[in-house]
Amino acid sequence: MHFLDQAKIHLKSGAGGPGGVSFRREKYVEFGGPDGGNGGKGGDIVFEAVQGLNTLIDFRYAQHFKAARGGHGMGRDRFGKGADDLVIKVPVGTQILSEDREEVLADFTEVGQRIVFLEGGMGGRGNASYKSSTNRAPRQHQPGEPSQEMSVWLRLKLLADVGLLGLPNAGKSTFINAVSNAKAKVGHYAFTTLVPKLGVVHHKGREFVLADIPGLIEGAADGAGIGDRFLGHIERCRVLIHLIDIAGEDPAQAMKTVEEELGAYGEGLADKPRIVALNKVDLADAELAQGFAEELLDAGADEVFALSGATGQGIEKLLDAVLGYLPDRTSTETNAAPVDDEACAADWSPI
Repeated sequence: MHFLDQAKIHLKSGAGGPGGVSFRREKYVEFGGPDGGNGGKGGDIVFEAVQGLNTLIDFRYAQHFKAARGGHGMGRDRFGKGADDLVIKVPVGTQILSEDREEVLADFTEVGQRIVFLEGGMGGRGNASYKSSTNRAPRQHQPGEPSQEMSVWLRLKLLADVGLLGLPNAGKSTFINAVSNAKAKVGHYAFTTLVPKLGVVHHKGREFVLADIPGLIEGAADGAGIGDRFLGHIERCRVLIHLIDIAGEDPAQAMKTVEEELGAYGEGLADKPRIVALNKVDLADAELAQGFAEELLDAGADEVFALSGATGQGIEKLLDAVLGYLPDRTSTETNAAPVDDEACAADWSPI
């Protein structure tokens, strides 16, 4: 399954059914008269956030959604049938944006959240409803209210408690595999991770959702590398883990580069609490690790955790620190949707 976090769709609610024009004429029935029934209501367009979805890939192949129109009013005072609502199921974390992407029209943050987005038209009146003492044989009727339609963008922001970021090849995939049930691709080259990935971490009787995004490089805000598009998936995280490769050319500069890209992106990411971790310490001696840690502290880090995703060294202490930023809650109270790792594991496809 491909991962898709943006899609443009066209919506159209159902029009109301027209009212009927009819006159009762039956053998052996003394009194006739108008008996055209009212038309039925058109179907609404309804969005619902559901469990088990972590991608918008379904909207790559189905982009037009049209609800049914209401039924026609008929003779013998028969009303038209109201049309069923068209329910569009989306992942938790989906936002509905205006066509120009300037306005957020709806934001789905909880499982089961439903929004009537476009209302169907009301059915028209039949001629029976126009009968009066001065208008015994009315022929007027209403055609029913028209439908509503518009184009919108869907944008998915995965819901996670903790975000994982860093330069390419900082060891993020190895780390998330070590601490969670994720199965991220690991390779000795940059941009191994091409799409966001979620994993559920269980630690000391508690659990939280960890999100890994593709690596950032200098100029990501201007489109360099994969760009900063996937930063949206960590906007709702409570805390960010910044992994820095101890084998990199300049760990302090690496931290500064990512910090600058967060500031350029905005949306409050630069203000989120961050945990700085010096990764791959199994490749260096203790003296070198201590020296780099002091450089990171001088560069602005509040605390530096030394760890190795490959060997597990230091991970326990880091997870303890993460729990300090999260509310004490059970797994059923988590604010993130249930995670389907396979839904986020395949290659991303552009729109």
